[in-house]
Amino acid sequence: MEEQAILKDIIFVILYGGVTMLNAVAALYLLLRRGNAIAPEVTSPVRLRRWAAAFLFASALSHVTWLMYVCHPSLAGYVAVCGLDILMYIPSIAGILLAMLQDRRRSVWPVAVTLVPAVVLLAMSLLRGDDTLFVPLSVYVVSLFALLMLYMFFAVRRYGRWLRDNYADLEHKEIWQSLVVLAVFLLFFIVYSRTTDERVYLYLLQIDSILIVGILLWRVETLQQLSENTPAAEPAEDVQKASAPPVIPASIGPLLKKHCEDGQLYLQHDLTLAQLAQTIGTNRYYLSQHFAQQGLTYNAYINGLRICHFTRLYHEAVAAQRLFTAQQLAYESGFHSYSTFSAAFKQKMGTTVTAWMRGTAA
Repeated sequence: MEEQAILKDIIFVILYGGVTMLNAVAALYLLLRRGNAIAPEVTSPVRLRRWAAAFLFASALSHVTWLMYVCHPSLAGYVAVCGLDILMYIPSIAGILLAMLQDRRRSVWPVAVTLVPAVVLLAMSLLRGDDTLFVPLSVYVVSLFALLMLYMFFAVRRYGRWLRDNYADLEHKEIWQSLVVLAVFLLFFIVYSRTTDERVYLYLLQIDSILIVGILLWRVETLQQLSENTPAAEPAEDVQKASAPPVIPASIGPLLKKHCEDGQLYLQHDLTLAQLAQTIGTNRYYLSQHFAQQGLTYNAYINGLRICHFTRLYHEAVAAQRLFTAQQLAYESGFHSYSTFSAAFKQKMGTTVTAWMRGTAA
């Protein structure tokens, strides 16, 4: 099908123009709006907002350059469109994915360096005056994306452990589910680019672009900015003897009982490992190692105390014949959301909240 033929499809032209505007407006929204419309209570990471805006601007610019090529098709124009797409999309996608991981700042420049062979292949195609090198180019770009996804798969698993070692409340912090959805949409984006039926490809690409805009806005505005995004430095003696087992101060256990358990510090929402360490007068490294020696994560320790508090409140309410709801008791026990409480309760108690209350009443 001739390139210009698609421009005679009025429905496609309207859809194409709408998607172009949607990407541009969404990018401006992420850059210029200070608060969140989707989750007003969340403060989203600035770095993630900027990378998402960069991707959306790239998508809008890609739509414009492709339209210019269709109006004046040539090999040089096609090479220019492909080159811009590769140089804009891959780094911005990598920037989005890496910005979701807030345990440390990860640079995007290594991803940009890997694009050099792609630029060389594009230049060779232009010099030779044919498009035979576009097949190895496509294979190379898809392989790069696959490697990025593989890296993110393992990085997200490590990130999940880091979150559980440092945060009691994980609402708006975990990224696994959204990362999977985002990866699927982006992989669809690449698959569509190899579809043989051009008209189907072009329509699917526009629909996919709309889906990606939606999931990007949702992810950016529902991911909480973490203030403590750098791992604690190890004590000097442990750095010098990295192979030796850490010597954890014996006072940490009694201090936890005094301040966190007896003092009910666990009822504080969004209590972090660093805050708890400061309260009991130790550092984050020693405290995390203490929990590791107990076979616990910080998240499991705090949630365990909260669940015990919930059971006490439940028995007191039943004994006093006071009206209550499980949601109310869960919030009074320090949980931010009932879904988090329900999952933590089942993991610790081996049964659901409803089944436990029914069995207790019997």
